[in-house]
Amino acid sequence: MTTKASTPKGMRDFSPSVMFRRNYIFSVVRSAFEKYGFSPIETPAMENLETLTGKYGDEGDRLIFKVLNSGDFLSKANIDKNSPSKLVTKQISEKALRYDLTVPFARYVVQNRNDITFPFKRYQIQNVWRADRPQKGRYREFYQCDADVIGTESLLSEIELIQLYDEVFDTLKIPNIEICINNRKVLSGMVEVMNSEELFNDIVIALDKLDKIGIEKVKKEMKVKGVSEEALLVLVQFLSLDKISELKSLLTNSEIGSKGVEELQFVSDNVNKLGLKNSNLKFDITLARGIDYYTGCILEVVQKDVKIGSIGGGGRYDNLTSVFGLDNVSGVGISFGLDRMYIVMEELNVFPDNIDQNTRVMIANFGKEESVYCLNLLKQLRENGISSELYPSNSKMKKQMSYADKKSVEFVIMFGENEMESNTITIKNMKLGTQEECTITEFITKIK
Repeated sequence: MTTKASTPKGMRDFSPSVMFRRNYIFSVVRSAFEKYGFSPIETPAMENLETLTGKYGDEGDRLIFKVLNSGDFLSKANIDKNSPSKLVTKQISEKALRYDLTVPFARYVVQNRNDITFPFKRYQIQNVWRADRPQKGRYREFYQCDADVIGTESLLSEIELIQLYDEVFDTLKIPNIEICINNRKVLSGMVEVMNSEELFNDIVIALDKLDKIGIEKVKKEMKVKGVSEEALLVLVQFLSLDKISELKSLLTNSEIGSKGVEELQFVSDNVNKLGLKNSNLKFDITLARGIDYYTGCILEVVQKDVKIGSIGGGGRYDNLTSVFGLDNVSGVGISFGLDRMYIVMEELNVFPDNIDQNTRVMIANFGKEESVYCLNLLKQLRENGISSELYPSNSKMKKQMSYADKKSVEFVIMFGENEMESNTITIKNMKLGTQEECTITEFITKIK
Protein backbone atom coordinates (compact mmCIF):
# COMPACT_ATOMS: atom_id res chain seq x y z
CA MET A 1 0.00 0.00 0.00
CA THR A 2 1.35 3.42 -1.00
CA THR A 3 1.17 6.19 1.58
CA LYS A 4 0.30 9.64 0.32
CA ALA A 5 3.17 12.07 0.90
CA SER A 6 1.67 14.98 2.84
CA THR A 7 2.19 17.18 5.91
CA PRO A 8 -0.45 17.69 8.64
CA LYS A 9 -2.66 20.72 8.08
CA GLY A 10 -1.04 23.95 9.26
CA MET A 11 2.48 22.48 9.33
CA ARG A 12 5.24 22.95 6.78
CA ASP A 13 8.48 21.72 5.28
CA PHE A 14 11.17 24.34 4.61
CA SER A 15 13.38 24.25 1.52
CA PRO A 16 17.09 25.22 1.72
CA SER A 17 16.42 28.70 0.27
CA VAL A 18 13.74 29.34 2.91
CA MET A 19 15.93 27.98 5.70
CA PHE A 20 18.81 30.28 4.78
CA ARG A 21 16.46 33.24 5.15
CA ARG A 22 14.93 31.94 8.37
CA ASN A 23 18.37 31.29 9.83
CA TYR A 24 19.39 34.83 8.89
CA ILE A 25 16.48 36.20 10.97
CA PHE A 26 17.35 33.82 13.82
CA SER A 27 20.98 34.97 13.81
CA VAL A 28 20.03 38.66 13.95
CA VAL A 29 17.53 38.10 16.77
CA ARG A 30 19.92 35.84 18.74
CA SER A 31 22.77 38.34 18.35
CA ALA A 32 20.58 41.18 19.66
CA PHE A 33 19.37 39.08 22.62
CA GLU A 34 22.94 38.34 23.67
CA LYS A 35 24.03 41.94 23.07
CA TYR A 36 21.39 43.02 25.60
CA GLY A 37 22.58 40.49 28.19
CA PHE A 38 19.98 37.72 27.77
CA SER A 39 21.04 34.08 28.28
CA PRO A 40 19.61 31.11 26.33
CA ILE A 41 17.50 28.28 27.76
CA GLU A 42 15.34 25.53 26.25
CA THR A 43 12.29 23.73 27.61
CA PRO A 44 10.65 20.45 26.42
CA ALA A 45 8.23 20.35 23.49
CA MET A 46 5.70 18.72 25.85
CA GLU A 47 4.52 20.02 29.19
CA ASN A 48 2.11 18.51 31.68
CA LEU A 49 -1.38 19.50 30.57
CA GLU A 50 -2.13 21.10 33.96
CA THR A 51 0.93 23.35 33.48
CA LEU A 52 -0.65 24.93 30.39
CA THR A 53 -4.40 24.96 30.99
CA GLY A 54 -6.01 28.01 32.59
CA LYS A 55 -3.16 30.37 31.60
CA TYR A 56 -4.41 31.62 28.21
CA GLY A 57 -8.15 32.11 28.77
CA ASP A 58 -10.92 29.82 27.50
CA GLU A 59 -10.12 30.60 23.87
CA GLY A 60 -6.45 29.76 24.33
CA ASP A 61 -7.21 26.53 26.22
CA ARG A 62 -9.23 25.27 23.26
CA LEU A 63 -6.18 25.67 20.99
CA ILE A 64 -3.82 23.53 23.09
CA PHE A 65 -2.73 20.31 21.34
CA LYS A 66 -3.33 17.48 23.82
CA VAL A 67 -1.15 14.34 23.69
CA LEU A 68 -2.76 10.94 24.34
CA ASN A 69 -1.37 8.88 27.20
CA SER A 70 0.87 5.98 26.24
CA GLY A 71 -0.35 2.40 26.02
CA ASP A 72 -3.96 1.24 26.24
CA PHE A 73 -5.20 4.52 27.72
CA LEU A 74 -8.91 3.80 27.17
CA SER A 75 -8.89 0.67 29.33
CA LYS A 76 -7.75 2.76 32.27
CA ALA A 77 -10.38 5.48 31.74
CA ASN A 78 -13.67 5.55 33.65
CA ILE A 79 -15.85 7.04 30.91
CA ASP A 80 -18.92 6.23 28.83
CA LYS A 81 -20.74 7.76 25.85
CA ASN A 82 -22.37 10.37 28.09
CA SER A 83 -19.12 11.57 29.67
CA PRO A 84 -18.40 15.30 28.98
CA SER A 85 -15.38 16.03 26.80
CA LYS A 86 -13.45 17.72 29.62
CA LEU A 87 -13.71 14.58 31.77
CA VAL A 88 -12.64 12.39 28.83
CA THR A 89 -9.64 14.64 28.11
CA LYS A 90 -8.57 14.60 31.75
CA GLN A 91 -8.51 10.78 31.84
CA ILE A 92 -6.80 10.06 28.50
CA SER A 93 -4.35 12.96 28.25
CA GLU A 94 -1.84 14.15 30.84
CA LYS A 95 0.53 16.04 28.50
CA ALA A 96 0.29 18.68 25.79
CA LEU A 97 2.48 20.43 23.23
CA ARG A 98 3.56 23.84 24.49
CA TYR A 99 1.28 26.72 23.42
CA ASP A 100 3.85 29.44 24.00
CA LEU A 101 7.25 29.87 25.68
CA THR A 102 6.25 32.14 28.59
CA VAL A 103 4.29 29.67 30.72
CA PRO A 104 6.97 26.94 30.36
CA PHE A 105 9.51 29.64 31.29
CA ALA A 106 7.58 30.46 34.47
CA ARG A 107 7.53 26.74 35.33
CA TYR A 108 11.29 26.58 34.65
CA VAL A 109 11.95 29.54 36.95
CA VAL A 110 10.03 27.94 39.82
CA GLN A 111 11.78 24.58 39.40
CA ASN A 112 15.24 26.17 39.14
CA ARG A 113 14.82 29.15 41.49
CA ASN A 114 17.70 28.06 43.74
CA ASP A 115 20.13 28.08 40.79
CA ILE A 116 18.95 31.31 39.16
CA THR A 117 20.42 34.76 39.84
CA PHE A 118 17.61 37.33 39.87
CA PRO A 119 16.77 39.40 37.97
CA PHE A 120 17.07 36.64 35.39
CA LYS A 121 17.29 37.64 31.71
CA ARG A 122 16.56 34.70 29.42
CA TYR A 123 15.95 34.24 25.73
CA GLN A 124 14.39 31.23 24.07
CA ILE A 125 14.00 30.36 20.38
CA GLN A 126 11.84 27.26 19.91
CA ASN A 127 8.72 26.08 18.12
CA VAL A 128 5.22 26.08 19.63
CA TRP A 129 1.94 24.49 18.59
CA ARG A 130 -1.64 25.79 18.45
CA ALA A 131 -4.72 24.01 17.10
CA ASP A 132 -5.71 27.15 15.22
CA ARG A 133 -7.35 27.57 11.81
CA PRO A 134 -4.44 27.88 9.35
CA GLN A 135 -4.26 31.04 7.21
CA LYS A 136 -1.63 33.45 5.93
CA GLY A 137 0.82 34.14 8.73
CA ARG A 138 -0.97 31.74 11.13
CA TYR A 139 0.20 28.13 11.43
CA ARG A 140 -0.30 25.21 13.78
CA GLU A 141 3.44 24.86 14.31
CA PHE A 142 5.63 27.95 14.37
CA TYR A 143 8.65 29.47 16.06
CA GLN A 144 8.67 32.06 18.81
CA CYS A 145 11.72 34.10 19.76
CA ASP A 146 11.24 35.33 23.33
CA ALA A 147 13.21 37.56 25.67
CA ASP A 148 12.11 37.97 29.32
CA VAL A 149 13.36 39.69 32.47
CA ILE A 150 12.01 38.09 35.63
CA GLY A 151 12.57 39.04 39.28
CA THR A 152 12.21 42.82 39.03
CA GLU A 153 9.32 45.31 38.87
CA SER A 154 11.50 48.01 37.33
CA LEU A 155 9.96 49.74 34.32
CA LEU A 156 13.47 50.12 32.93
CA SER A 157 12.97 46.57 31.64
CA GLU A 158 10.02 47.69 29.49
CA ILE A 159 12.15 50.50 28.05
CA GLU A 160 14.97 48.07 27.26
CA LEU A 161 12.63 45.60 25.54
CA ILE A 162 11.20 48.35 23.33
CA GLN A 163 14.79 49.28 22.38
CA LEU A 164 15.47 45.61 21.66
CA TYR A 165 12.52 45.46 19.26
CA ASP A 166 13.79 48.58 17.51
CA GLU A 167 17.34 47.19 17.28
CA VAL A 168 16.23 43.94 15.62
CA PHE A 169 13.88 45.52 13.09
CA ASP A 170 16.47 48.16 12.23
CA THR A 171 19.16 45.49 11.65
CA LEU A 172 16.76 43.47 9.48
CA LYS A 173 15.96 46.68 7.56
CA ILE A 174 12.20 46.25 8.05
CA PRO A 175 10.77 49.79 7.63
CA ASN A 176 7.66 51.51 8.98
CA ILE A 177 7.49 49.65 12.30
CA GLU A 178 4.89 50.70 14.87
CA ILE A 179 5.25 49.52 18.48
CA CYS A 180 1.85 49.89 20.13
CA ILE A 181 1.72 50.24 23.92
CA ASN A 182 -1.02 50.05 26.53
CA ASN A 183 -1.36 48.89 30.15
CA ARG A 184 -3.70 46.28 31.62
CA LYS A 185 -4.07 48.51 34.70
CA VAL A 186 -5.47 51.22 32.43
CA LEU A 187 -7.93 48.68 31.01
CA SER A 188 -8.89 47.63 34.56
CA GLY A 189 -9.43 51.28 35.44
CA MET A 190 -11.53 51.83 32.33
CA VAL A 191 -13.74 48.82 33.14
CA GLU A 192 -14.02 50.10 36.73
CA VAL A 193 -15.22 53.51 35.48
CA MET A 194 -17.67 51.62 33.23
CA ASN A 195 -18.93 49.96 36.45
CA SER A 196 -18.50 46.56 34.78
CA GLU A 197 -15.66 44.94 36.75
CA GLU A 198 -17.29 41.51 36.70
CA LEU A 199 -17.24 41.59 32.87
CA PHE A 200 -13.57 42.53 32.53
CA ASN A 201 -12.55 39.43 30.53
CA ASP A 202 -15.52 39.72 28.16
CA ILE A 203 -14.83 43.42 27.54
CA VAL A 204 -11.10 42.89 26.96
CA ILE A 205 -11.64 39.94 24.57
CA ALA A 206 -14.18 41.96 22.55
CA LEU A 207 -11.98 45.08 22.56
CA ASP A 208 -9.05 43.08 21.20
CA LYS A 209 -11.13 42.42 18.06
CA LEU A 210 -11.80 46.11 17.30
CA ASP A 211 -9.43 46.32 14.30
CA LYS A 212 -10.94 43.18 12.76
CA ILE A 213 -14.68 43.66 13.26
CA GLY A 214 -15.19 47.39 13.95
CA ILE A 215 -16.69 49.32 16.84
CA GLU A 216 -20.37 48.50 16.19
CA LYS A 217 -19.80 44.73 16.25
CA VAL A 218 -17.60 45.10 19.34
CA LYS A 219 -20.40 47.01 21.12
CA LYS A 220 -22.92 44.40 19.99
CA GLU A 221 -20.73 41.61 21.37
CA MET A 222 -20.38 43.46 24.68
CA LYS A 223 -24.15 44.02 24.93
CA VAL A 224 -24.71 40.27 24.54
CA LYS A 225 -22.31 39.72 27.45
CA GLY A 226 -24.29 42.15 29.61
CA VAL A 227 -22.49 45.48 29.21
CA SER A 228 -24.98 48.36 29.71
CA GLU A 229 -25.63 51.28 27.35
CA GLU A 230 -24.21 53.68 29.97
CA ALA A 231 -21.01 51.65 30.17
CA LEU A 232 -20.68 51.66 26.37
CA LEU A 233 -20.92 55.45 26.35
CA VAL A 234 -17.96 55.54 28.77
CA LEU A 235 -16.09 53.11 26.53
CA VAL A 236 -16.57 55.39 23.51
CA GLN A 237 -15.05 58.25 25.53
CA PHE A 238 -11.93 56.19 26.17
CA LEU A 239 -11.69 55.07 22.54
CA SER A 240 -11.63 58.72 21.40
CA LEU A 241 -8.34 59.36 23.25
CA ASP A 242 -5.03 59.58 21.38
CA LYS A 243 -2.59 60.60 24.11
CA ILE A 244 -1.63 59.00 27.41
CA SER A 245 -1.97 62.35 29.20
CA GLU A 246 -5.66 62.50 28.19
CA LEU A 247 -6.37 59.40 30.29
CA LYS A 248 -5.74 61.14 33.61
CA SER A 249 -9.03 63.00 33.81
CA LEU A 250 -11.11 59.92 32.98
CA LEU A 251 -9.28 57.72 35.50
CA THR A 252 -9.02 60.20 38.41
CA ASN A 253 -11.27 58.06 40.61
CA SER A 254 -9.60 54.76 39.77
CA GLU A 255 -6.47 53.95 41.78
CA ILE A 256 -5.39 51.07 39.54
CA GLY A 257 -6.15 53.06 36.39
CA SER A 258 -4.11 56.04 37.61
CA LYS A 259 -1.21 53.69 38.40
CA GLY A 260 -1.40 52.35 34.83
CA VAL A 261 -1.30 55.88 33.39
CA GLU A 262 1.76 56.67 35.53
CA GLU A 263 3.58 53.55 34.25
CA LEU A 264 2.64 54.27 30.64
CA GLN A 265 3.83 57.86 30.90
CA PHE A 266 7.19 56.85 32.42
CA VAL A 267 7.94 54.27 29.73
CA SER A 268 6.75 56.45 26.86
CA ASP A 269 8.58 59.59 28.01
CA ASN A 270 11.90 57.80 28.45
CA VAL A 271 11.69 55.86 25.19
CA ASN A 272 10.98 59.09 23.32
CA LYS A 273 13.80 60.85 25.18
CA LEU A 274 16.29 58.15 24.18
CA GLY A 275 14.91 57.92 20.65
CA LEU A 276 14.29 54.90 18.40
CA LYS A 277 16.23 54.14 15.20
CA ASN A 278 13.53 52.64 13.04
CA SER A 279 10.27 52.47 15.00
CA ASN A 280 7.40 54.63 16.19
CA LEU A 281 6.01 54.11 19.72
CA LYS A 282 2.24 54.64 19.73
CA PHE A 283 -0.25 54.57 22.60
CA ASP A 284 -3.30 52.43 21.71
CA ILE A 285 -6.16 52.21 24.22
CA THR A 286 -7.70 49.32 22.22
CA LEU A 287 -4.64 47.11 22.70
CA ALA A 288 -5.69 44.39 25.12
CA ARG A 289 -3.79 41.19 24.17
CA GLY A 290 -6.27 38.55 25.27
CA ILE A 291 -3.90 36.52 27.45
CA ASP A 292 -4.91 36.17 31.09
CA TYR A 293 -1.48 36.46 32.69
CA TYR A 294 -0.66 40.08 31.66
CA THR A 295 -0.98 42.58 34.51
CA GLY A 296 0.86 45.76 33.44
CA CYS A 297 2.44 47.16 30.29
CA ILE A 298 1.44 45.41 27.05
CA LEU A 299 3.13 45.75 23.67
CA GLU A 300 2.31 44.79 20.11
CA VAL A 301 4.36 45.36 16.95
CA VAL A 302 2.94 45.89 13.46
CA GLN A 303 4.52 46.66 10.10
CA LYS A 304 2.35 49.27 8.41
CA ASP A 305 2.94 48.26 4.75
CA VAL A 306 2.05 44.54 4.91
CA LYS A 307 -1.35 43.45 6.19
CA ILE A 308 -0.54 40.40 8.25
CA GLY A 309 -1.34 41.32 11.86
CA SER A 310 1.21 41.69 14.62
CA ILE A 311 4.82 40.56 14.15
CA GLY A 312 5.62 40.76 17.87
CA GLY A 313 4.06 41.30 21.24
CA GLY A 314 4.47 40.95 24.98
CA GLY A 315 3.94 42.52 28.34
CA ARG A 316 4.31 42.54 32.13
CA TYR A 317 3.10 39.61 34.25
CA ASP A 318 3.18 39.80 38.06
CA ASN A 319 1.52 36.56 39.11
CA LEU A 320 2.52 33.88 36.62
CA THR A 321 4.98 32.00 38.83
CA SER A 322 2.50 32.04 41.72
CA VAL A 323 0.40 29.35 40.02
CA PHE A 324 3.44 27.09 40.43
CA GLY A 325 3.95 28.06 44.09
CA LEU A 326 6.36 31.01 43.85
CA ASP A 327 4.78 34.35 44.82
CA ASN A 328 5.91 37.94 44.34
CA VAL A 329 8.07 37.39 41.27
CA SER A 330 7.30 39.94 38.56
CA GLY A 331 8.42 39.52 34.98
CA VAL A 332 8.14 41.20 31.60
CA GLY A 333 8.85 39.79 28.17
CA ILE A 334 8.45 40.14 24.43
CA SER A 335 8.17 37.73 21.54
CA PHE A 336 9.16 38.01 17.87
CA GLY A 337 6.87 36.28 15.36
CA LEU A 338 9.48 34.82 13.02
CA ASP A 339 7.04 33.43 10.44
CA ARG A 340 5.24 36.73 9.96
CA MET A 341 8.55 38.63 9.96
CA TYR A 342 9.67 36.33 7.14
CA ILE A 343 6.55 37.11 5.09
CA VAL A 344 6.99 40.86 5.67
CA MET A 345 10.67 40.76 4.62
CA GLU A 346 9.85 38.71 1.54
CA GLU A 347 7.04 41.01 0.42
CA LEU A 348 9.18 44.12 1.00
CA ASN A 349 12.22 42.45 -0.62
CA VAL A 350 14.62 43.37 2.19
CA PHE A 351 16.55 40.10 2.52
CA PRO A 352 20.27 40.55 1.70
CA ASP A 353 21.44 39.48 -1.76
CA ASN A 354 22.90 35.98 -2.15
CA ILE A 355 21.64 34.99 1.28
CA ASP A 356 21.08 31.41 0.09
CA GLN A 357 24.57 30.99 -1.36
CA ASN A 358 26.04 28.36 0.94
CA THR A 359 28.71 27.08 -1.48
CA ARG A 360 31.01 29.86 -2.59
CA VAL A 361 33.52 27.67 -4.45
CA MET A 362 32.98 24.39 -6.30
CA ILE A 363 35.82 22.22 -7.60
CA ALA A 364 34.92 20.52 -10.86
CA ASN A 365 35.60 16.79 -11.10
CA PHE A 366 37.87 15.75 -14.01
CA GLY A 367 38.38 12.12 -12.94
CA LYS A 368 39.54 9.84 -10.14
CA GLU A 369 43.20 10.92 -10.02
CA GLU A 370 42.44 14.63 -10.26
CA SER A 371 39.60 14.51 -7.70
CA VAL A 372 41.77 12.73 -5.11
CA TYR A 373 44.41 15.45 -5.56
CA CYS A 374 41.65 18.09 -5.20
CA LEU A 375 40.81 16.86 -1.70
CA ASN A 376 43.87 18.77 -0.49
CA LEU A 377 42.68 21.94 -2.31
CA LEU A 378 39.29 21.49 -0.67
CA LYS A 379 40.90 21.18 2.74
CA GLN A 380 42.88 24.41 2.23
CA LEU A 381 39.76 26.32 1.17
CA ARG A 382 37.75 25.16 4.17
CA GLU A 383 40.58 25.83 6.62
CA ASN A 384 40.48 29.42 5.39
CA GLY A 385 36.77 29.68 6.10
CA ILE A 386 35.68 29.48 2.45
CA SER A 387 32.54 27.38 1.93
CA SER A 388 33.38 24.88 -0.79
CA GLU A 389 32.61 21.48 -2.23
CA LEU A 390 33.98 18.99 -4.77
CA TYR A 391 31.54 17.71 -7.40
CA PRO A 392 31.24 14.00 -6.50
CA SER A 393 31.51 12.43 -9.98
CA ASN A 394 33.21 13.22 -13.29
CA SER A 395 29.96 13.91 -15.14
CA LYS A 396 29.91 16.00 -18.29
CA MET A 397 31.18 19.53 -17.64
CA LYS A 398 27.85 21.00 -18.79
CA LYS A 399 26.06 19.11 -16.00
CA GLN A 400 28.63 20.19 -13.39
CA MET A 401 28.38 23.84 -14.45
CA SER A 402 24.59 23.66 -14.41
CA TYR A 403 24.74 22.35 -10.82
CA ALA A 404 27.06 25.21 -9.82
CA ASP A 405 24.81 27.76 -11.52
CA LYS A 406 21.65 26.49 -9.79
CA LYS A 407 23.40 26.67 -6.40
CA SER A 408 24.56 30.25 -7.11
CA VAL A 409 28.20 29.17 -6.73
CA GLU A 410 30.50 32.16 -7.13
CA PHE A 411 33.65 30.44 -8.42
CA VAL A 412 34.37 27.08 -10.07
CA ILE A 413 37.90 25.66 -9.80
CA MET A 414 38.97 23.54 -12.74
CA PHE A 415 41.90 21.23 -12.04
CA GLY A 416 42.79 18.82 -14.83
CA GLU A 417 45.92 17.31 -16.35
CA ASN A 418 47.42 20.67 -17.43
CA GLU A 419 46.87 22.21 -14.00
CA MET A 420 48.46 19.20 -12.29
CA GLU A 421 51.59 19.67 -14.40
CA SER A 422 51.83 23.44 -13.78
CA ASN A 423 50.69 23.22 -10.12
CA THR A 424 48.08 25.91 -10.78
CA ILE A 425 44.28 26.08 -10.89
CA THR A 426 41.91 27.61 -13.42
CA ILE A 427 39.18 29.78 -11.89
CA LYS A 428 35.86 30.50 -13.57
CA ASN A 429 33.91 33.48 -12.23
CA MET A 430 30.31 32.28 -12.62
CA LYS A 431 28.85 35.77 -12.45
CA LEU A 432 31.18 37.41 -14.99
CA GLY A 433 31.88 34.33 -17.12
CA THR A 434 35.63 35.07 -17.05
CA GLN A 435 38.50 32.63 -16.45
CA GLU A 436 42.00 33.09 -15.02
CA GLU A 437 44.90 30.89 -13.94
CA CYS A 438 46.63 31.22 -10.55
CA THR A 439 47.86 29.21 -7.58
CA ILE A 440 45.52 28.05 -4.84
CA THR A 441 47.31 30.39 -2.38
CA GLU A 442 46.78 33.39 -4.66
CA PHE A 443 43.12 32.49 -5.13
CA ILE A 444 42.49 32.14 -1.37
CA THR A 445 44.21 35.49 -0.69
CA LYS A 446 42.14 37.17 -3.40
CA ILE A 447 38.68 36.02 -2.35
CA LYS A 448 39.32 36.40 1.38
